[in-house]
Parts: sequence; structure tokens; C-alpha cells
Amino acid sequence: MLTTGQVVDLDHTGGSVTVDRAQAIRRTCTVTVADPSLIPRTPADQLATYGARLRISRGVDYGDGSQPELVPLGVFRLDSIDGDVSDGPVTLQGKDLSACIADDKLTAPWTATGTVVGAITTLIQRSLPDADIISRITDAPIGSRTYDVQADPWAACQEIAAAAGAEVYCTADGSFIIATLPDILTTPPVWAVEAVEGGVYISAGRAMTADKVCNGVLASGENAADNVPPVSYLAVDNDPTSPTYWSGPFGRRPDFYSSSTLTTVTACQQAANLRLQLMRAPNASGDLKSLPNPALEPGDVIRVTHEDGTRELHQVAAFTVPLDVGGDFPISTISAKEDA
Repeated sequence: MLTTGQVVDLDHTGGSVTVDRAQAIRRTCTVTVADPSLIPRTPADQLATYGARLRISRGVDYGDGSQPELVPLGVFRLDSIDGDVSDGPVTLQGKDLSACIADDKLTAPWTATGTVVGAITTLIQRSLPDADIISRITDAPIGSRTYDVQADPWAACQEIAAAAGAEVYCTADGSFIIATLPDILTTPPVWAVEAVEGGVYISAGRAMTADKVCNGVLASGENAADNVPPVSYLAVDNDPTSPTYWSGPFGRRPDFYSSSTLTTVTACQQAANLRLQLMRAPNASGDLKSLPNPALEPGDVIRVTHEDGTRELHQVAAFTVPLDVGGDFPISTISAKEDA
């Protein structure tokens, strides 16, 4: 979409969309186009980095004249454009719309009050008044929390969401979701990556590391402004079959998290469990390559069948979707479990 609001199609020659739940800005893109006339000469040019957006989709063109079947990959703020002014190519780079919230730093102190969903909605719509916010959680009250001048509103959204054991992120269609991380053991797999004839499996690796791994999180909250006494909760890896079992040979390696938004033991428990999911080593982790699936989302559970016939359930952490035909589709996972 141009700075004028007009929507035009761009012929591209390549690029990729990277989706990574470990990053504050979850979706980023790089798009390569051949036409050097797209390079802006002045800030007033329509494809300049002063309000233009990229809407990217990938799918299947059946070649029979029917409408292509497309899956959205993201709505991106155009952040940079460069290339050879005579011969091209031209490279466009962008970030998803959460970057608009992150860059709109507070110019006056702001106090979060009320509930998780209400406070997050206020922060997001402060920067994007028309933003669509979808909550998939049971809303919960929060303690008042004042953010100072220069504070990052997007980081504030993440802190507030943690009070409900949730995270907030921008989706492929440009809306915002408040949701908890799905449980790998109870969530049905959305995709099968199989090393069989007709399967999408290309290659896979396994790894296990203790680097920066914690198997317990103590979350605490104290809010003198609301006259709330200190509260806390210690969440630990209590699975005896886990390599990071709290009472096992891995030892105890706690992490600590505190926020004045946490005013109940339940809120501390939810925040601690969320952080523990992020910091605990899984029984196995993996890096996969398969044929592209643009409909995949971080947190999705997938079933992987290896060449030796063993099966695992993996939870998606990050992936990169190519924007050309035949490109690799690398997937990183945050946890894996043997699948009987």
C-alpha cells in the first residue's frame, strides 16, 4: 500500500519472510524487485519509507486461470529500500505493525490499570487507532504500573500480558492476538513433516543444550501504590522424565521475574509458568527443513517422522518462508516430545 493509500501489485524476483517468536518484532521481511524506478528519489515519492506498507502472501497458482489460493504472510511497515538506480535489483525491508507501537515511545508517564486486555488495547490503539485486537485468554485484573517517558509501549504490552500467562503479537493479517502458548502434549498437530514418498521432509537435526537454561522461575509482585502486599510463586520443571527436572541431576537453576502488575498469587503463577516455558530446555530441540508451509504459526505443534521411522512432536519457534519457487523452508523448534 502506497503512502497515498492506493494498493498496487509489485512484481518481485525473490525474498523471504522470517517469523520468530523470540524476537520482540515477530515478523520481518525482505523483498527483491527488479524495477529500479521504484527507488524513491524524494520523501514525497509514493514508495518512500514514510508510511508505505507491504502486504505479502504466498500460495498456489494452479495455472488453469482460476484464482490463486493465497495465505497471508504479514503486513509490514516499509523500513528501507535500496538498490542500483540504473540496473537494479531493489531490496525492500520491513517489520510487522508491532514496530509502530515499539517506536512510538512514551512522551509522558503512562499508568497501566484495569485489566490485561484493556491495558494492552489502550497501548496498541494509542499508536494504531484502527488496530484489531483479539483476545484468546480469560481477562484478568492487573496492579497499576507506571511507565516513564521514553518507555517502549510494545515491551509494556508484553509485561502486561505476562500477568495472565500470555503473550501478545502481530498476526499475518495485521491484527493483534493476546494468547497463551499452546501445550505441546494436549494440542493436536497441525501439520505432518514425514520422510516418506510424497512427504515434505527434507532434513532434520537434533540438539540439547544447557546454555542459558533455567528450570525454575520465581515470579513476584509488590504494589505499594495499590496497597497490595507482596505476592510470589515459584514454578519449576516437575516432570521426572525431563532432562531439566528440578529435583534431578541437572540441578536447580532458577530465574527471577518481578512486576508491579502482579498482585495475586495466581497472576504470579501464570507469569512464572509462561517464563518457564521459554527458558526451560526441552527433552529435544530441532532444526528442520521441509517444503514451505506459509500457513504455519509460531507455537503450532507439528508431527515429524524421520527417515528411521521415529516420530516426534515439535513446537514451532521460528521459520523463514521463501518468496521464490523451490526455496528451502527452515523451521526451528522450542520443544519436542517423542510421539508414540
